[in-house]
Amino acid sequence: MSYKRHLVTSALPYINGVKHLGNLVGSMLPADVYARFLRQKGEEVIYICATDDHGTPAEIAAHKAGLSVKEFCDQSHETQKEIYEGFALKFDHFGRTSSQQNAALTQHFCAKLKEEGFIEEKSDQQLYSIDDERYLPDRYVEGTCPHCGFEGARGDECEGCGKQMEPTELLNPRSSISGSTNIEVRETRHLYIKLSELDGRVRDWLDTRHDFSSLARAIGYKWLDEGLHDRCITRDLKWGVSVDQPGYEGKVFYVWFDAPIGYIGATQEWAEKTGGDWESFWKKPEEVYYTQFMAKDNVSFHTINFPATQLGSGETWKTVDNIKAFNWLTYYGGKFSTSRNHGIFTDKALELLPADYWRYYLMARAPESDDSSFTWADMQGVINKDLADVLGNYVNRLLKFTAKKFDGKVPEAGTWSAAEDKFLTETSALLADYNKHLANCEFRKAMSALRALWVAGNQYLAEQEPWSVFKEDEARAATILRTAFNFLSVIARLSEVVIPFTTEKLQALIHEQDKQGTWVTDMEAELKREAEDRTFEAPSDVLIQKIEDEQIAEFEGTFGSEAA
Repeated sequence: MSYKRHLVTSALPYINGVKHLGNLVGSMLPADVYARFLRQKGEEVIYICATDDHGTPAEIAAHKAGLSVKEFCDQSHETQKEIYEGFALKFDHFGRTSSQQNAALTQHFCAKLKEEGFIEEKSDQQLYSIDDERYLPDRYVEGTCPHCGFEGARGDECEGCGKQMEPTELLNPRSSISGSTNIEVRETRHLYIKLSELDGRVRDWLDTRHDFSSLARAIGYKWLDEGLHDRCITRDLKWGVSVDQPGYEGKVFYVWFDAPIGYIGATQEWAEKTGGDWESFWKKPEEVYYTQFMAKDNVSFHTINFPATQLGSGETWKTVDNIKAFNWLTYYGGKFSTSRNHGIFTDKALELLPADYWRYYLMARAPESDDSSFTWADMQGVINKDLADVLGNYVNRLLKFTAKKFDGKVPEAGTWSAAEDKFLTETSALLADYNKHLANCEFRKAMSALRALWVAGNQYLAEQEPWSVFKEDEARAATILRTAFNFLSVIARLSEVVIPFTTEKLQALIHEQDKQGTWVTDMEAELKREAEDRTFEAPSDVLIQKIEDEQIAEFEGTFGSEAA
């Protein structure tokens, strides 16, 4: 099927604190690479993201910071936005789930679900802190996990064994606010979405999602096979989208009900900011291809909860076509953890090394088929071998030699030979692979194909030896150099999706800033391009600096070199 436009979203980062590299590679970075690829191909695409502002983590973090929740979220949103700009994440809009647009949509979906008979009111048993004078939903309570005995389990999930649970299941519960154990169980009333009655619709829908990654499909079917249970969508909290029903004053919607709706709310924000048409992306499903990116812990909400909300509303909404799910990026085999401050966080990463180093390394090691372990030595090896020794070497030796022999001008060519035919055949095949892997969101394979293109350029120069040929046959040397120079323009544009800062510098050196954001569709036309009085500049320094052993030793000393 041919689609008029593409919608790309990534799992919404929690507002409570700076995110670690696992969050970056598990959602936002691959979404950015994919959206850049689509834009360069000339597709109509918007990439939407937002901070997930609601829920107990925000309230707890604000309390610890001595700020109102709104003040904390305002500051944290700006902090995260600046960091993502530092990584060159090119969102069309980076919104917030605390927006008025999302509040109205959340209330709308609840009302429509109620009209369709999929909302039920139930009495609930919930922990109440007498000392704090409040209910303790989700992360407001900690205790011992009844499944594995981990003593730091939260009221929504145990970090020890990963099982989800209700706060009342915890053993020896205590308030996350005050630490008080003066807790009792009280009755409260809440709204539930009747997932048990939407089971068939969700399964039929999932059966048609043929483009989902195998991990996403497996997680979705696991939940369906175990049987869907009705799920509470409201909470006894103050911060969140208010429940606009009589008797529910002082309650808000559960964060995992309003957060996925935030994709639509953020698109509305984008439309109001730019004059765009948000409904063309969300209410014309046959015209839009929708791709979501997330780590595996978010998949159940996007294969079960959010589609159930959309399907149960009785309205026509665009549901996701492809969920690209990622496994974990670990730090020396141990889990990155925001709550335990273990691993490398995005703000510190930008202070240590250029953004493109992180972008390329994380995509080359993307945890797609299984978990991927970060080590400093591995990153040093990837950056030095791939970026510095392959791409950087090609750029530096080509530009410096050509500048020396042809006075900063791309040379006119002599006769095209069998060597160039061979080079064209090889690079055309690699371009086809690169296109295919990016289109299929196979990022490790895509980075391998991109590296192979860089290698092909080096091999062409090494085999044709223009520095030696120049002594005997200047015309032949000119043909080799012009072909290599044309290929440099090609790889600059193809590399832009993953290392945009580096390619911006490169395109400035070869005076082709006008070609930024364009894709390569015809390798033969590119390689046979005329000199056209093009000029360039020889780099004053190497394009990509290697990571030195002394830096690695310093990084390991600061961040550790083993799992927690």
